[in-house]
Amino acid sequence: MESNKKIRIFDGAVAIVTGAASGIGRALAEELAKRGCEVIVADLQIALAEKAASKILASGGRAKAVKVDVTDFPALEQLVRATVKRTGRLDYIFNNAGIVIGGGVDLYGIEDWNKVIDVNIRGVINGIQAAYQIMLDQGFGHIVNTASMAGLIPGPGNTVYTMTKHGVVGLSISLRGEAALMGVRVSVICPGVIRTPILEGGGRYGKMLMDIPPEEMRRLFERLRPMPPHIFARKVLNAVAKNKAIIIFPRWWRAFWWINRVSPALGIFLTQRSFQHNLKKLGLEV
Repeated sequence: MESNKKIRIFDGAVAIVTGAASGIGRALAEELAKRGCEVIVADLQIALAEKAASKILASGGRAKAVKVDVTDFPALEQLVRATVKRTGRLDYIFNNAGIVIGGGVDLYGIEDWNKVIDVNIRGVINGIQAAYQIMLDQGFGHIVNTASMAGLIPGPGNTVYTMTKHGVVGLSISLRGEAALMGVRVSVICPGVIRTPILEGGGRYGKMLMDIPPEEMRRLFERLRPMPPHIFARKVLNAVAKNKAIIIFPRWWRAFWWINRVSPALGIFLTQRSFQHNLKKLGLEV
């Protein structure tokens, strides 16, 4: 009989996915269920979360939709504790919920800063705080945080989002070094461009502060060859199964990370030029 004292990959495991009602989170939830996980589909958009869970159940998987705000620590802690009490374990928590408020820093109000920081950084912190001690006590577990390629390279025109994602990367790789000593795994996902609602102007809870028509935004992102989320999720979970530290897909985005690591000055120069080029394409003044 399999021991309850080690992580399950993935058959028979229990996974919580935040921001799981759409986009990357939903794709991860569906792929986890295909691989035998019981998935907690956690999101503020409960109607969409229930729809995602129903689809998983209809295909023979195990899923439960739960409404949760990742900025509300007591609510997230309660979700984690209730899940462990019911199932006896927690193999994975995917701290995936995130938002984008796009635009230059000059366009931001302090409420915009606070909203992005609360969801993108504090939401991840809350997930870790809720799950980490439980994973330490049971002797296993895998924390998977969703950052972005914006967490590895400069992001002019998207500075606030980029700052939060750099924070998630730093948190993840530092915690990985600590947690490994006690049997807990930590990984960080750094997506390139994935075909999600964020490409349509920030998603349900984000927004675009610059005056850019949605069709122009779509055209801009299409040039970057967005990866379908179900393909992305499959590749990500293959890497999670191997306990990879930093997970980057589409794979070709790794070239930008490499350039920035070899020559930060060159990375800044190239992203600045790209930013200027995009502004010109969009008909915006520099």
